[in-house]
Amino acid sequence: MSLNEITQQFELNGNKVLKITPYGKGHINDTFVVETGRKRYILQRINTNLFQNPEKLIHNHLLITNYIKKNNPDEKVLTLIPTKDKAYLSKTPLGCFRMFEFVENSTCFDKVTPDLFEKSGEIFGNFTAMLDGFDATKLYDVLPNFHDTELRFQQFEKALNQNLSGRAKECKEEIDFVLKRKKTAPVFMNMLQNGEIPYRVTHNDTKINNLLFDKSGNGGVVIDLDTIMKGAAGFDFGDSIRFGATTAEEDEKDLNKVHFDLNLFKAYTKGYLKNMGSLLTQKEKDTLAFSAILITYECGMRFLTDHLNGDTYFKINHSGHNLERARTQFKLVSDMEKNFGKMQQIVKKESANHTLNAVKF
Repeated sequence: MSLNEITQQFELNGNKVLKITPYGKGHINDTFVVETGRKRYILQRINTNLFQNPEKLIHNHLLITNYIKKNNPDEKVLTLIPTKDKAYLSKTPLGCFRMFEFVENSTCFDKVTPDLFEKSGEIFGNFTAMLDGFDATKLYDVLPNFHDTELRFQQFEKALNQNLSGRAKECKEEIDFVLKRKKTAPVFMNMLQNGEIPYRVTHNDTKINNLLFDKSGNGGVVIDLDTIMKGAAGFDFGDSIRFGATTAEEDEKDLNKVHFDLNLFKAYTKGYLKNMGSLLTQKEKDTLAFSAILITYECGMRFLTDHLNGDTYFKINHSGHNLERARTQFKLVSDMEKNFGKMQQIVKKESANHTLNAVKF
């Protein structure tokens, strides 16, 4: 079976397929652009090693996008194309495929500038705001416990105790860094489970390259909805800051080049609170700055765990790659901790509600 034959299983409204070519830089799924005489589409082969129940991805995607279309009909969303039997999935010998409408007049970026980062905060904030009334418990947990930092700590401890790679002795400083901050790990999950903060729809991969910016400057579209689940608003805010408010690449070897950029933090916070400031509870606002620290700590801990396990999860380019990644994250955590008071003041200034209580860590 060919890719062209697979496209014929979807409702193309009579459009004839002229060309299919690889598209984008994604590391999880295989993506192709399908060109017809009148319209373009995105064809995607789902990585079923990671997403073993692709029907759950479709379920979550349709719930979210249909809710947005119903309540915000002028907003653009990533729209699935149905198969001819209305299943939205085509299971073939070549894999499990789905198709989307191509979002025209859009562009994507891999690196941030203050203006771009502020705009990304607006778009991600708007996405969460549009789903403020949606019952997030209706969503499948496609990656259970994804941001359960306490569980991630337990996985780290197991990796440390087993030391399958024999590498523990070479990263004692990084191990001590994680152990020293053990008490921060359960903070968000405890608040969610105790009802101190609400469950919201969370994207869980809020990098700037998961946004398609409208070339005319009028907003944008959130893409890569595979990790949509229920969680805390801080999960997405924190991950955006972790990825964007830094002066270096995620695997920079020279830690003297790795710094937390307070101006970029301010830019994103300003954009995010433009749409979410009136919707977040006071407790959620109180913990936004802390969420950046926690999610960055969690990510670094996951890299270190994989290093101790012998690099079994994250793709690496060379031995020690995961340790390099862990070190950049821990450098950012250290910088954030030093700037924590300033971060809180920025949130306070940009927030609709100007009362913040310090969060201790």
